[in-house]
Amino acid sequence: MNIFSHGGSCGHSCCLRIQGLSVKIGSDTILDHIDLHVHCGELIALIGPNGAGKSTLLKAILGQQEFDGVISFAVPGQRSRSPKIGYVPQSPGFDPGDPVTVADLFACCMSKRPAFLGISKAMRNQILTCLERVQGEDLIDKRVGTLSGGELQRVLLALALEPIPNILILDEPLSGVDVDGIETLMDMLDDIRKNYDLSILMTTHDFASLPRYADQVALIDRSLVSVGTPVEVLGSDAFRKVFNRKGGIL
Repeated sequence: MNIFSHGGSCGHSCCLRIQGLSVKIGSDTILDHIDLHVHCGELIALIGPNGAGKSTLLKAILGQQEFDGVISFAVPGQRSRSPKIGYVPQSPGFDPGDPVTVADLFACCMSKRPAFLGISKAMRNQILTCLERVQGEDLIDKRVGTLSGGELQRVLLALALEPIPNILILDEPLSGVDVDGIETLMDMLDDIRKNYDLSILMTTHDFASLPRYADQVALIDRSLVSVGTPVEVLGSDAFRKVFNRKGGIL
């Protein structure tokens, strides 16, 4: 049964609550009884080996995957509304020879007017405002296919933040980003969640940045193996067992 309900109580802050979430495809159990609670303003990192079900969990939250269990969202004064969810998919591919610019991409997503008819001054200013949130105004006329990994993530993040969501979901946002770019992007996400008081739920294989940026880490291997602070999870026996490590990363 696919349920997205509203209500519940979480003090005076908004929250995303996942209760007993399971996903089966045929006879294969992809996720088994996941319970997770995400508060507004928190950055939660989902970690686990390939095939652990992380992306499937994100798809369930987005309404793209049938599941059993309950996903509920509550925010004071907005219980009758559906949450606004911003989403950045994992490593979308763009042809380097494609003439589509960043401005064209935004115009296609934000306007009913075909981009090939031209972009109005008002639309261009709106796009610049969106890019300003990720310090990417200088990218507006670049072709999407020529962007570096870090630049592309900033553009996709700017799109996901229009309009400002209650929950920002990122699937492997650090993939293809160099070491310096990872720190820049994580600093940006840290500022965004504080400035807009939104929740961030992201999958990642970059464990080194988690102690500095994440409030909680959820280790998933088809079931919820461990959840807690980065220090607790990354230093746990469960983490070492799942990733076959002789010691934690801390």
